[in-house]
Amino acid sequence: MSLPHAILTALLEKPSSGLELTRRFDRSIGYFWSSTHQQIYRELGKLEQAGHIRALPSPQPTRGQKKEYEVLPAGRAELAHWVGRQEDPRPVRDPLLLRLRAAAAVGDGEGVEEELVRHLELHRAQLADYREIERRDFPPERRITREDRLRHVVLRGGIELESFWTAWLTDALAELTADGAGDGPGGPVDGGPAGDEDADEGP
Repeated sequence: MSLPHAILTALLEKPSSGLELTRRFDRSIGYFWSSTHQQIYRELGKLEQAGHIRALPSPQPTRGQKKEYEVLPAGRAELAHWVGRQEDPRPVRDPLLLRLRAAAAVGDGEGVEEELVRHLELHRAQLADYREIERRDFPPERRITREDRLRHVVLRGGIELESFWTAWLTDALAELTADGAGDGPGGPVDGGPAGDEDADEGP
């Protein structure tokens, strides 16, 4: 996904000013495609120059008034083309996983457990937020249209991802804090992606 397509999606759902758009990113689209306010304003200018969006005319122009943007037919066509395009899944690139691998390489895991606990708390909080959004905005009786179901599917993806991370972090902490962790079966001496120096194809 790219930021221009995220902006086109948000503006198709509801014409907005740049400020309103950045707030909507903070509350919704930003959950799965984050961006800074400066990046959003910069892309708005590019989309307007490309003829994909336009600023809505104001009935009473006022100095410093916020411009509201709407998507033009060319922008809708670009978004529809992007929706139908094939794109392969991207590999996971999470710094936490690399840091754990680095801790094994340098032989110093000081602070690792504390960081895992911190991440676990953050993922638990995000999972609770997602479940509250599902309860509030997507009860079964309100998933009527295809558009409703598509939005709910996106939310379910976030719920499943956060569920995975909370389960994985819980298991990782249990393994790292167990007595003798790493000295028995499944530890680094047994090789595998986490312990075999030649296993370049591993994570």
